Amino acid sequence: MSLLYLKKCYFSSEKNIIFVISSFYRQKIIYNKVMKNYLNFETDIKNLETELDKLKDPYNQDGISEVDTTKITDLQNEIDKKLNDVYSNLDAWQTTLVARHEDRPKSKFFIDNLFDEFISLSGDRFYGEDKSVICGFGKFNSKSVLVIGQEKGENLDTRIERNFGMMRPEGYRKTIRLMNLANKFKIPIINFVDTPGAYPGVGAEERGQAEAIAKSIECSMQLTVPTLSIIIGEGGSGGAIALASSSKVLMLENAIYSVISPEGCATILWRDPTKTLEAAKAMKLSAKDLLKLEIIDEIIPEPLGGAHRDKDLILDNVRNAIDRNLSKFLTLNEEEILNQRKNKFLDIGRNKGFTTNATNQDKLTIKNNLFQNLILKIKTNKKLFISTTSILLLLILLTVIF
Repeated sequence: MSLLYLKKCYFSSEKNIIFVISSFYRQKIIYNKVMKNYLNFETDIKNLETELDKLKDPYNQDGISEVDTTKITDLQNEIDKKLNDVYSNLDAWQTTLVARHEDRPKSKFFIDNLFDEFISLSGDRFYGEDKSVICGFGKFNSKSVLVIGQEKGENLDTRIERNFGMMRPEGYRKTIRLMNLANKFKIPIINFVDTPGAYPGVGAEERGQAEAIAKSIECSMQLTVPTLSIIIGEGGSGGAIALASSSKVLMLENAIYSVISPEGCATILWRDPTKTLEAAKAMKLSAKDLLKLEIIDEIIPEPLGGAHRDKDLILDNVRNAIDRNLSKFLTLNEEEILNQRKNKFLDIGRNKGFTTNATNQDKLTIKNNLFQNLILKIKTNKKLFISTTSILLLLILLTVIF
């Protein structure tokens, strides 16, 4: 129904005019309404927002009703309070569900809105194109950057096309090719990590999945340009580490980063996939836990209720984080950038592991005392030790006899 149609209609009474106009706007609201997806712990929030939508729609009943702005404000405050209560006390499994939220902004969203003049590049020059990862050069604050983003897809068709963000060997080889190209021309690299893990299919294994991941990590560690990795949703297994071996690793507040999914961990350890909460807690996969362990460098705050609730705000937060972290490398030369990345990863676990004050970071070594060094030398020179001991015993014996 169009407004032109309304103008041409002849109505016998004012009541009919009001009814038709009400029906028109009610249809318009239904067409423009965006369906929201809620998680299982957001039931109260869902009920409140449903009530709020009805209050904001004055044409939800026959005839025109007045908008109660006071009640709308009170209800909005109640929703904000409920969101704050829920999201300030998320457990590890609930955080996982938020990280996997259907409406959560994906890599393509960030690429389209943060970078100018983006040119997508395809193919690994060995096998083919992997659409689960978007790669290309663009400009950030008028400066050239290489952007790599693991993309899950927005709907069922694009998710199947993107393989749900699970990269195959050709995807990793494509990123290696472009990272080397960016390194050659001294262009910084920005990675958006969002994947359940590397694709576990037979074909991927036949084409060298493990080797491709290992080569990607090796390439990332050898780059002499600044690299930033931002975990925007799921950072799962080697599929994430292949792109997260960077100078700086950032995480959105409700993202996760782990060696395996909570379901997989629960199945292996307890042989019970329902123990996902226990597994998620044990793995320390949340951004807060990983920051305490110094595995990541920074947490990017999200809007109240998750990144999907205010995409403009999360864009600003990510933009500021990228700008701030890239600026830290402006005064460093190539060797310093390489050493910074190397030392960052060598430091992980050392404050609670091998030693508390690591000064020599060329290699992972254990600092031993004098006695431990003596034992180590004996173990490495067993034959010499046995010969020396035998001669000493013989001399002692001869001294006693004579």
